[in-house]
Amino acid sequence: MKKVLLLVLCASLLLSACGARPGGLRQIQLAIGYIPNIQFAPIYTAIANGRFAGEGLEVEITHMDENQAAALVGAGDLQFAVVSGEQVLLARSQGLPVVYVAAWYQQYPVSVAALAEEGINSPADLRGKTIGLPGLYGANYIGLRALLHAGGLSEADVTLESIGYTQVEALAAGRNPIVCGYTANEPVQLRARGYEITELRVADYVQLAANGIITNEETLRGNPELVRRMVNGFLNGLLDAIADPEAAYRVSMDFVEGLGADDPIQMQVLETSIELWRADRPGYSDPLAWENMQATLLDMGLLSEPLDLSQAFTNDFVP
Repeated sequence: MKKVLLLVLCASLLLSACGARPGGLRQIQLAIGYIPNIQFAPIYTAIANGRFAGEGLEVEITHMDENQAAALVGAGDLQFAVVSGEQVLLARSQGLPVVYVAAWYQQYPVSVAALAEEGINSPADLRGKTIGLPGLYGANYIGLRALLHAGGLSEADVTLESIGYTQVEALAAGRNPIVCGYTANEPVQLRARGYEITELRVADYVQLAANGIITNEETLRGNPELVRRMVNGFLNGLLDAIADPEAAYRVSMDFVEGLGADDPIQMQVLETSIELWRADRPGYSDPLAWENMQATLLDMGLLSEPLDLSQAFTNDFVP
């Protein structure tokens, strides 16, 4: 059976080659999205290529929802997780001392996809339309609200229909000719099935803080070197995956159950994801993206008052 969880174990000679510290590797649990997926290829690559081991770390992946991961990190039950920017701000508004230490996605990974015949070519074209999305929560909802705002619209100008994670099937069946989903998922699948669609990427209209590595204030104060090593290992895995997508895909087969050796759709998912990861300075978090994210959450009523954004993220650990 393919592995969902993998501990990076190095024999003594390999430890020396990796540059790991004497005395063995420090065990770290990293929480990421709720199921294994090709979109986590940089983490799989960092494990398989010894990028974490080279920093003296033995990383074990655990899967859970973002809000659960943020709560556990904030409570000190986990030291690291991958979550999106809105989860950081929502957690801090509830008194959870989480801090975002490295940006993974440089572009917010949400899109609206519509059958071409709907004539959706700009956010303003969504006025009066019904849009299918998983529900009024999470990154899809946040991204959609930001997209509507960019088009001079509010939620009152459209009808939002909660359809669960059935966007591809709903559009294909004609129930929802306009859906909101992840940029590297639903639009890729729909095109692969032969549907002619238009796509509005949130990132083309507004810059928002997207997925990245978080820790907590206690870890930052007590062990900043651990944070630096974790960020270095992750970013090197990210760069490896960007530089050689085919190798990253092969590595991912050991982590993602059922991922075939020759699946053009999943390979396109990876390549589209890489478009969202690229950056001149990998790991850098743009303050404007955080300002925009906070403004969106305030507009939605998910935040009651502005937060001190300087406490929510840092670029101090980014090379």
